[in-house]
Amino acid sequence: MWTNAAWPGRSIPASTPSGGELAAYSSLVSAVEGNTTFYALPSLETSSRWASLTPDEFRFVFKFPRTVTHDRKLRHTDELVREFFDVLEPCLSKMHPVAIQLPASFGPSDLGVLERFLGGLPTEVRYAVEVRHLDFFDGGEIERRLNDTLYAAGADRIILDSRAVFAGPRVTPAEHEAFENKPRVPVRAVATNDSPIVRFIGQTSPEANPEFWSPWVDTVRRWLVDGRSPIVFIHTPDNAAAIDLARQFYDEVREVVPELAPQPNAPPVQDPALFDI
Repeated sequence: MWTNAAWPGRSIPASTPSGGELAAYSSLVSAVEGNTTFYALPSLETSSRWASLTPDEFRFVFKFPRTVTHDRKLRHTDELVREFFDVLEPCLSKMHPVAIQLPASFGPSDLGVLERFLGGLPTEVRYAVEVRHLDFFDGGEIERRLNDTLYAAGADRIILDSRAVFAGPRVTPAEHEAFENKPRVPVRAVATNDSPIVRFIGQTSPEANPEFWSPWVDTVRRWLVDGRSPIVFIHTPDNAAAIDLARQFYDEVREVVPELAPQPNAPPVQDPALFDI
């Protein structure tokens, strides 16, 4: 997502017009989860506008539509995959990687389907896979088979860390919803290719999250030292502080990897007064 009603006047300028949120967002952070494509594909005109509004180095991690991953579970999807890439062609150079988020019902017996699906995808972009079936987190033969499948296909593994949500308060409606609906799977800090993705889901209170993400700072440091290009997404139940927290996490990584480029300066978020009195 690149829009949130809480962001204008807090993380992006209060004067940001409707339709200008993506440009404001991409001036502050360098990647976004393209959740919108999971539910519906944009028009070619819309995807062209997305591409034009973002810097060259910006990255969209678009999700394959749920019709591909959840309804058909990667079977008989050639036409749907072609449609996905056709409408998003203007963003092709910024799609890095494409996310394949699989339902909890996609289990070890489906690994052959995943292998065939990955092998038949266009090679212009890379891919990352998120699994939710608990057998893929067994620490044994099944998990090794999954990781080997991803490694052989040159695909990354998406790592979900929702521990902070389940350790946090359940007061607001968003906190209750997160507690009920967010996946609760073991955390696996494994890199099967060059761009491991971490989806960190924290607590509403910004101050609560650094304690939970602290281990990821060192993990990201090690990946960077190894020559990888990790992507870390920071969420909270209401996402009100998501941009600020993402920038804070980047700064913490830069403290231990000083050769990282500094972030763009954040612009003033409040409109200046019309008159000085």
